[in-house]
Amino acid sequence: MADHREEQILAAFHQAGQDALVSRMGIKILEASASRVVGSMPVAGNTQPYGLLHGGASCVLAETLGSLGSALHAGQDRITVGIEISATHHRGAAEGEVTGVATLLHGGRTLTTYEIIITDELGRRICTARLSCLLRDAVPGRAQAAQAGQAAQAGPAAQAGQAAQAGPAAQAGQETGIQESGAQ
Repeated sequence: MADHREEQILAAFHQAGQDALVSRMGIKILEASASRVVGSMPVAGNTQPYGLLHGGASCVLAETLGSLGSALHAGQDRITVGIEISATHHRGAAEGEVTGVATLLHGGRTLTTYEIIITDELGRRICTARLSCLLRDAVPGRAQAAQAGQAAQAGPAAQAGQAAQAGPAAQAGQETGIQESGAQ
C-alpha cells in the first residue's frame, strides 16, 4: 500500500502525463513503488514501418517506468532526471500489449539505476533496458524564476541596467535557461 508521499507523486505523474508522450503512447501504470514499477503499452500505434513495435517505443516505456520508480525513491522535494538508457531488443512484437517491469538495482542519494524487462502477452522477453537517473535537490529554473520575480519588483529601469551589464550572451542564456557553466 502506498503512503501519502507516494500517492502525491503518482497523482502528479498522472496529471503531468495527460498531455505528454506517456498518454500519446497509451502507457498505463499498473503498479508502482520505489523498488518496482509495472506498466503496459499497446503495440498498435507504436510500430515502425515493418509493423513491429518500434525500439524507441520500448525505450520510452522503459524510461517512463524507471523514472517513476526513481521519483518515488527520491521523494517529493527532489527531482529525477534520466541520464543514461541502454536497451537490447530481443524479438519483435506485432500485436497486443507489452508489459514492462522496472526493478531497482541501485537506490542512492544522488543516483538510481533500474533494470526494465519488457515482455509480450505470452511472457516472451522483447527488450531488456537499463536506466540511470540523477537525483537533484532543486528544480532547475527555480532560481531563475525567483530572480525574474525580484527583477519585476525592482522595476523596468533596474531590469534594463542589469541586462546592459550582463551583455547579449548572458541575456540569450537567460532566455533559453542555458547556463555557460554547463548542463543544468
